[in-house]
Amino acid sequence: MKKLVTVLVVVAVVLIVFLLLGPLYIVEEGEQAVVTRFGQIVATETEAGLKFKTPVIDTVTKYPKRIQSWDGEPQRVPTAENQFIWVDTTARWVIKDPALFYASVTTLPAAYGRLDDILDSIVRTVISSNSLAEAVRSTNLIREVAPDAMIPEADVEEMEELGDLEEFEELFRVRVDHETIRRGRRTLAEQMFESADSAVAELGVELVDLVIRQIRYSDDLTESVYNRMISERNQIAQAYRSLGEGRKQEILGQMENEKAQILSRAYAQAQEIRGDADREAAAIYNRSYSRDPAFFEFWQAVNSYEETIPLFRKTLTTDMDYFKYLYSSEGR
Repeated sequence: MKKLVTVLVVVAVVLIVFLLLGPLYIVEEGEQAVVTRFGQIVATETEAGLKFKTPVIDTVTKYPKRIQSWDGEPQRVPTAENQFIWVDTTARWVIKDPALFYASVTTLPAAYGRLDDILDSIVRTVISSNSLAEAVRSTNLIREVAPDAMIPEADVEEMEELGDLEEFEELFRVRVDHETIRRGRRTLAEQMFESADSAVAELGVELVDLVIRQIRYSDDLTESVYNRMISERNQIAQAYRSLGEGRKQEILGQMENEKAQILSRAYAQAQEIRGDADREAAAIYNRSYSRDPAFFEFWQAVNSYEETIPLFRKTLTTDMDYFKYLYSSEGR
């Protein structure tokens, strides 16, 4: 009887110790687990529920099944033209193979460290192999926009009224030109994703997506871009000035033509009036001469003196027929 009690007590103690050491564990929804024994993986659990392990010698490591977020630090990257830009990327990932994940990185912090190295390196490689335009633009829409769509509406209406819209569009098109892209920012992000997804597979991880969150110009490049924008605006302004100068010359030409026509008509009219006046004056002279020839001759001489005498620098004698009305007793 005593032996039976002893056996029961021993069994009870062993059972209590067994239960205290935890032969059971729970895998929650959204979790997965890796069971190791002396550092070796003996089981993986991917479904939620009550699970068993060997106390003391088995260790359970749990990982989330939910999608994880990776936010990379903005990094200064050179483009193919050696122009530096700041690239900020983000990614989402999930542990696809918990056993491989445990064997390669074991913990989440270590996984984030490996992701930093892999993803940052891939982003740098892709960006540095492409031009600035490829990195910042996704389409060639800016090249396809009609020139008149970028001209203020008021100017478009005025150009249409003047009939100069096509000419202005041509000036605009020639002066503002943008590089044609063949891939674009969206395609580069897809290339990054494909390269990164295959690279992180060795960690037991699957990428959900990889997104370029922001591309920002470095300070020196920002100044260069601003200068280019200023240059483009100046070119557009020059297009306005060129068209305006053309219109100015056209208007000045019309003015000169109209001026010449007006002066020609005025001159012809003046000559006509002058001719009429000369004829009328001649008629008056004829009538005056007919009435009193001597007085008419005297009047003509006085008018002649008024015009010629002030021009004489030296008079040697006045004893000539020309001055008879001034000094001669025969004059009147």
